Amino acid sequence: MAEKLMEAPSVHKISAKGQRILDSLPEKVVKEHFGQFIAIEVDSGDYFTGDTAIEATQKARAKHPDKIFFLGRIGYRTAYTFKGRR
Repeated sequence: MAEKLMEAPSVHKISAKGQRILDSLPEKVVKEHFGQFIAIEVDSGDYFTGDTAIEATQKARAKHPDKIFFLGRIGYRTAYTFKGRR
């Protein structure tokens, strides 16, 4: 019997929900964790912070092992930036 495949969540939906949650963090959380990475499980709203992206996602995976996370950086527009040669 063939297993029913789960439909993958839309990257755009995860991104939009994650950004809304990140933007709505209380000022106290932003001040306490400014510059840290944040992994957000968008369905529950649970979030996990860490000094590195790996640390934040490991904490998130411990609680939600089968989920996909939004990754951001508290107080920054993006988690990472890439600079190229000119």
